[in-house]
Amino acid sequence: MSAVSSSELEVGLAAEDLDVVAGRRRLGIGFWLAVGWLTLIIVLAVLAPLLPLRDPTNTLDGDISAGLFSGHNILGTDGAGRDLLARTIFGARVSLLIGFASVAFGILIGGTLGIIAGYHRGRLESGLMGLMDVSLAFPAIVFAVLLVTILGRELGSILLAIGIISIAPIGRLSRANTLAFSQREFVTAARGLGARDLRIMRQEILPNVIVPMTSLALLGVGLAIVAEGALAFLGLSVQGDTLTWGNLIRLGAAGNTLKTTPLGAFVPITALFLTVLSLNFIGDRLRSHFDIREAFGA
Repeated sequence: MSAVSSSELEVGLAAEDLDVVAGRRRLGIGFWLAVGWLTLIIVLAVLAPLLPLRDPTNTLDGDISAGLFSGHNILGTDGAGRDLLARTIFGARVSLLIGFASVAFGILIGGTLGIIAGYHRGRLESGLMGLMDVSLAFPAIVFAVLLVTILGRELGSILLAIGIISIAPIGRLSRANTLAFSQREFVTAARGLGARDLRIMRQEILPNVIVPMTSLALLGVGLAIVAEGALAFLGLSVQGDTLTWGNLIRLGAAGNTLKTTPLGAFVPITALFLTVLSLNFIGDRLRSHFDIREAFGA
């Protein structure tokens, strides 16, 4: 039996490592299913006024407890006889808006503060991170209730309240990645060439920090949608007749409605669950994908 040389063994191990990395970098069918669901719900929400849907606020004729696939009501009706498909799609408009807009606010503020803190260090870093630590010390839902109570229950106030909550975790992630990249050779070279700090942060650090922030942002969108649902269940979401998934769940679970017409709560719950699951899965897979890619290219 011939002996295997060390060079052949190293080549074999390297090839095996390449196969493992290549396999892990595949996003997988689950990722694309999640992307498909998220794309579908966003398209339906955006085009809701143009789709041939029933009026989500009108009571329909017939049995108000009609179940799935009853006549023209594919998903049945709620306790007041209103079409659940239309109400769920129109409710997605505000829930998705709250999720994406509030996290975008968190990225804009938290991401900027994190990059500044990680790049400049010193007292500025200590002060900014201290404020974020204080923010993280409060339970998120308690902090949200406090902010909504102070700001009011308008849509803009809900967006701002959830956006403020997202600043600290995004800011800390941004700062941690900035600390790592600010010591890399390309940043040192840019400094040596006389580039200003603002240019370095914008053109050298930001493109590298935005990838992990984006993956975290997708997870944050899911949490923001759940937070709106929690606020709605406490009676603190958008006031009036505005349809959100949280408000639909609250109405569907009120009194004896859950017993007589359970679809009124379970249809929006299912839509919320699948959307949050898809956002979490996409964010997690993107994070793993790009982490492995960066490690392989290092």
